[in-house]
Amino acid sequence: MGEPHPDRQATVAGWEEIFGSPPPAYLSVDFMARAIAHEKQCRQHGRLPENLRRDLRRIAEGQSVSKAVGKRVRAGAHLVREWNGRTYQVEVVEGGYRLDSKTWPSLSAVAKHITGTAWSGPRFFGLKGRAGAKA
Repeated sequence: MGEPHPDRQATVAGWEEIFGSPPPAYLSVDFMARAIAHEKQCRQHGRLPENLRRDLRRIAEGQSVSKAVGKRVRAGAHLVREWNGRTYQVEVVEGGYRLDSKTWPSLSAVAKHITGTAWSGPRFFGLKGRAGAKA
């Protein structure tokens, strides 16, 4: 077994100060340091709103994105879709969608560019389920 990390004792002390209890023994120093920094940031700037935390839990459980976050996607959001072995990341911008340094007027135009055929853009990017499908 290797030598303990030189900062482990200080990091454990920081964990105990922030969280009020010792960390689980298996946590790495790097993970604990990140968790401590995250908790400090949350305390200083506030946590995510409960509705957003609930939506993120739904996504983590595999529920539909549309059910979790609704139909509106705001500027600054990124939509990701894998198609034929390539991952496409589309940024939502004012007045359209940016992919590969080009702005498209609609998600359907982006989906057609990616696939070569007509698609519902919201459906292609998982923002809208199939008709009759349970989301």
